[in-house]
Amino acid sequence: MSLETRRVGPEAAADVLAVVKAAFADRPPLDPPADALAETEESIAAMLAPGGGLVVLDDGRPVGAVVLDPVGDPADTVYLRRFGIDPAARGRGLARDLVRSGLVEAGLGGARRVVILAREELPRTAGFWRDMGFVETARRAPYVEMARPAPVLVDVASAAAMRDLGRRVAGSLARGDVLVLSGELGAGKTTFTQGLGEGLGVRGPITSPTFVISRVHPSLGEGPELVHVDAYRLGGRAELDDLDLDTDLDQAVTVVEWGTGLAEGLADARLDVRITRRAGQTDPTADDPEADPRLVEIDAVGARWLDADLRF
Repeated sequence: MSLETRRVGPEAAADVLAVVKAAFADRPPLDPPADALAETEESIAAMLAPGGGLVVLDDGRPVGAVVLDPVGDPADTVYLRRFGIDPAARGRGLARDLVRSGLVEAGLGGARRVVILAREELPRTAGFWRDMGFVETARRAPYVEMARPAPVLVDVASAAAMRDLGRRVAGSLARGDVLVLSGELGAGKTTFTQGLGEGLGVRGPITSPTFVISRVHPSLGEGPELVHVDAYRLGGRAELDDLDLDTDLDQAVTVVEWGTGLAEGLADARLDVRITRRAGQTDPTADDPEADPRLVEIDAVGARWLDADLRF
């Protein structure tokens, strides 16, 4: 099995149509019928023309597809249309991966919000989109409109730039906000948190709390305190609950390093901050030998962030 997700345009209309027909024909009969069942190669090509789309190939065979439909000038919103996975390829996590890829593409294109339309008669489908961070924003029978912020991707060249990004993110935070940080050892999670602390104006120093699990940094002014948690050594959500963080959440900004899979339930909304090293790493022959580039993905989840603009 060789899976590849490819960005495509109108030239891939036949591949997209094949997935759409297979996916939508497998759904329960609807009244009125799904518009997707009436698509043609020509209509799909026209849909792909403005913003393109994504196709998932399994050993060269199209098994997943989505059309990216930008709205506005400049495009502030991207609709995910004709999203589907071939029934023969289901059960392998392709749907979630394709949604993630679509969100990232929307963010790279500068969109602030991503929207989907789900049928009211298909509650399991709406549940899938909720699991992917979408929240209901409107109902226009027979559709439920659901939306979520597009991820923000920021290139960070150095530790100083990472701290500066943390300071800028702090300007968008309020009491009760939760940030879940992920990235390999040394990726810059604590450096980012140091910038957050500077931006929030809390007492330092902020260091990795690995051996004490959590630290509370009081505000030096009128702002929220910072609760800094390192979940690296925690064995599961039960151990995180044992820290009794709920007493601090409403009045603090809470940052959980290594919190993926553990801390998502701490609040209805959160910022997932994913830090990855850029290919190439430090180049001693470069103009700046201390440069250590990272890509930071700031992924806002929940209604709290729907109207926020986190494009730094």
